[in-house]
Amino acid sequence: MTTTTDAPVRPARQRIVPVRPPRQQRAEGRTTTNLTLGAGRTTRVLALAVLAVAALIWLLPMAWALLTAFKSEADASDPVHWIWPRHGFTFQAFSTVWERGDLPLWMLNSLLISVAVTVITVLVSAMAGYAFSRTLFAGRKWLFTLTIAAVLVPPQILIVPWFEQMLTLHLLDTYAAVILPQTVAPVMVFILKKHFDSLPVELEEAARIDGAGHWRIFWSVLLPLSRPMLAAVAIFVFIGAWNNFLWPFVSTSDPSLMTLPVGITTVKDAYGIQYAQSMASAVLAALPLVAVFVFFQRHIVKSVATTGLGGQ
Repeated sequence: MTTTTDAPVRPARQRIVPVRPPRQQRAEGRTTTNLTLGAGRTTRVLALAVLAVAALIWLLPMAWALLTAFKSEADASDPVHWIWPRHGFTFQAFSTVWERGDLPLWMLNSLLISVAVTVITVLVSAMAGYAFSRTLFAGRKWLFTLTIAAVLVPPQILIVPWFEQMLTLHLLDTYAAVILPQTVAPVMVFILKKHFDSLPVELEEAARIDGAGHWRIFWSVLLPLSRPMLAAVAIFVFIGAWNNFLWPFVSTSDPSLMTLPVGITTVKDAYGIQYAQSMASAVLAALPLVAVFVFFQRHIVKSVATTGLGGQ
């Protein structure tokens, strides 16, 4: 009599399927889309052609101002030879503006005021953004709501209150009167607050374990990580302060404190409407801004890429 032993039954091999988070599943299910009108060659060419035409329309006033600046006053008023002047191009308008106006002093004042406004605005906005993002205090939500509401207030409405405040403090016709009101930038506070919200909290917790306080975390941890965003904010604040005309015009009457936009208008009013000289003054006033943008444009691109504003 033979006995049979049953062989051990092996369990069926199960296929283990990794469970992915829903966000990852949605990300993998999306297909890459093109930002142009479509994926075809014809649509891409059409989109590039439309963009090229828009760029030419945008550059046309700048090209006209540059051509007019290198003309004489007689050629600048000639409607026939508006592209190529009859007497050729010349630097006469630039030399006249430089000699008749106090252009070096105005440029120095604009540089000092713009740099001071930029430094104070970035520092104050960064501290306020950190406070709204990383700290808890009484009335935090209401104060942040008030800050957001201040973004909707046009600066022109605040000219009279600012003037009365500077008059009460006896600061008119001083650098402080021109600088201090321009350092109020609620939109920059909102931008930096949202940027600090995007930074990982683990870095702050690790710094707290090492005994760091709020100021140490703000200065040594978050600010080094925010250099691209701070550079972009500084560029926009600098450009706004450099181009500001209304408040420096209202708050100063001393010619030694005039900024470049205010000083250029005094030259135009004193010697009548001179198209070549006006365009030469505008070109000279725009040169520092062009230099700032050329040297620091990579920070703007990097800040947009790291904050997700570029559709990434």
